[in-house]
Amino acid sequence: MSSSTSISTPAAARSPWRQEIGTYLGLLVVLIAMVALFSSMSDYFLTQDTLLSIANEIPALAVMAVGMTFILIIAGIDLSVGSVLALSAAAAAAAMLQWEWGVWGAAALGLMVGVVCGAITGGISVAWQLPSFIVSLGMLEAVRGGAYLVTDSRTQYVGDAMGGLAAPWLGGLSASFFIAICVVIIGQLVLSRTVFGRYVVGIGTNEEAMRLAGVDPRPVRIAVFAVMGFLAALAGLMQSARLEAADPNAGSGMELQVIAAVVIGGTSLMGGRGSVITTFFGVLIIAVLEAGLAQIGASEPSKRIITGAVIVVAVVVDTIRQRRSQRKH
Repeated sequence: MSSSTSISTPAAARSPWRQEIGTYLGLLVVLIAMVALFSSMSDYFLTQDTLLSIANEIPALAVMAVGMTFILIIAGIDLSVGSVLALSAAAAAAAMLQWEWGVWGAAALGLMVGVVCGAITGGISVAWQLPSFIVSLGMLEAVRGGAYLVTDSRTQYVGDAMGGLAAPWLGGLSASFFIAICVVIIGQLVLSRTVFGRYVVGIGTNEEAMRLAGVDPRPVRIAVFAVMGFLAALAGLMQSARLEAADPNAGSGMELQVIAAVVIGGTSLMGGRGSVITTFFGVLIIAVLEAGLAQIGASEPSKRIITGAVIVVAVVVDTIRQRRSQRKH
């Protein structure tokens, strides 16, 4: 009896690793296939300029996707991230242009605005036990209105005040790109190697069990939304540096891109399962898809239809995977 147990236990222990490696390989195959497809359709796709352009455009999406990974793992959602991006960038621009603050002080204000917005969304959702979907939908409108008020509904040009984030730093890659990579690595380590990360996964898997185990899920939930707000604000600063301006319309619709990247990366919409590394693969897939469609001359409606279809396919795949997992258990 003991011998059979000793033989089966390692196999059981290896199965999650096999599943995880399978996810990585699957996403990598999809990414390579997309690159090959667009390279065959455009002579300019597989060039250094195009690849550098993609790399320097993904930091804002990547850092927001890290935060959204944590949100979805706790079985929540945040639709206000695009608006938070705009308000945070607007607050930083106003601090520099109107109040004559230094760059570091203005950046700190922008990040603080993001944290407050995220904490408010999480706090209201937790305090009144409301679905985060509804709360964040309201915040999406309220925060966007705040961005219009701060900027007087006009684009605020900050010049190269934050140009260091967007300027080529190493091999043509911007500082924002390397910051985004650091955020991805830190996010994965927090999720997989810390007590906080285990709490996040536990809450998404079975919140009641966590509560019975003596863990109060409320502060964890609020903290996750606050982190999401911080990362949305960081994305706002990155975008403001790249465009040299704070636009009150910035980030409009970006929440859909963020959620799509996370879902394509394999994070479950039902909560309890996800990986920051696979989310980054999802970000790359979204970025390559958009760049490739632009290079082959796809119209805006066509790009929207194709991107929407990719999201639907990702959700269907996630649902099938979830049902198979439930059958096994």
